[in-house]
Amino acid sequence: MFRRREPVPFAFIAEADRFRSNVTPPPREKSSVGQIAGRWLLGVTIIAALVGSLVVGMPALTVDHSSTDTQQSQASQGH
Repeated sequence: MFRRREPVPFAFIAEADRFRSNVTPPPREKSSVGQIAGRWLLGVTIIAALVGSLVVGMPALTVDHSSTDTQQSQASQGH
């Protein structure tokens, strides 16, 4: 396998470092009160959902050894 040796013009890369655009982006629009309130409400809703799922899920995560010893199925009682 032979490699072809071709000259690569790197001048365009050097010029790209120095290039500055004369086009300025438009200024950012200021958020309205409704948009700020909506973002705040969305954040509070997400946090409340996470806290609520934690509160609801905590009883399922606790290990209660006393109830497992006394509970028996009907099959084990011979009914």
